[in-house]
Amino acid sequence: KIKRINLIKPSVNILIVDGNEKVSSKKYTEIGMLTQYEVYQEVLEKISAYELNISIVHPTWGDDFLPPGTNLEDFDGIAWTGSVLNIYDLRPDVRRQIDLAKILLQKKNMIFGSCWGLQVLATAAGGHVRKNPKGLEAVIAKKITLNKQGINHPMYNDKPYTFDSFCWHYDIVENLPANSIVLSSNDNSDYQSVTFSRNNSEVWGVQYHPEFNSKWISGLISQRKSILLEENIFSSEHDCNIMYNYLSDLEKYDSLRKDLEISETLIDDKIRYRELINWLTYLKGNFSSI
Repeated sequence: KIKRINLIKPSVNILIVDGNEKVSSKKYTEIGMLTQYEVYQEVLEKISAYELNISIVHPTWGDDFLPPGTNLEDFDGIAWTGSVLNIYDLRPDVRRQIDLAKILLQKKNMIFGSCWGLQVLATAAGGHVRKNPKGLEAVIAKKITLNKQGINHPMYNDKPYTFDSFCWHYDIVENLPANSIVLSSNDNSDYQSVTFSRNNSEVWGVQYHPEFNSKWISGLISQRKSILLEENIFSSEHDCNIMYNYLSDLEKYDSLRKDLEISETLIDDKIRYRELINWLTYLKGNFSSI
């Protein structure tokens, strides 16, 4: 008689590194939005095909940001959020993040960095970040296009070769770390996504935000409307309000989609989250502890 064994499904340990100051996160909370690290946690839990054990650290909040007993060797994957900070300011809270990135790059990690996350990781690995002379890229990064390397990279399995994504950034990676591979670009940035390895770590970095959703970005439009108008992201308050209305309720304002030229790649969860879905799949397949 064969004895049945109930196998316990192992969890995957993920560390989310929050790039924001506490005051910045508080501003989101005060108007009823999730913080950037809460957005990341919610999305990863939503799209994962297996159980995740997620921890969050806030290196901008102080020197002792690692909870007692935390061992950086315990994490299978690292996700690094966006931030309102600028890497070239080199404030103490910026330096703490660069130092943490240098430590993590010494270990066996699969690291995904969004926007600021990419900039921190690239800086820690020897790259250079500057303010983009083309100005702010905000709300929607248009026509991000995969090159040959991107088409063949596992981050973009089942992703259209050209797509739009939510975004918000003034800065770009100007000089890449050694041995980086560029995966995509658009008119605003030559480096919309890159990958590179250091020691036993592998980094997937994107300048846009695959973790953002339409409802959340509508909150950002509301919070930063004056900036969007000053930076000519929208030509008028009327145009800004139309985009806000559509993104705040896709079903109610579906009739606006054609006039706003909204791509399916922006509003279909399976497409928009594809990079993170592929990261979790790749993560599971590349760590024997999982």
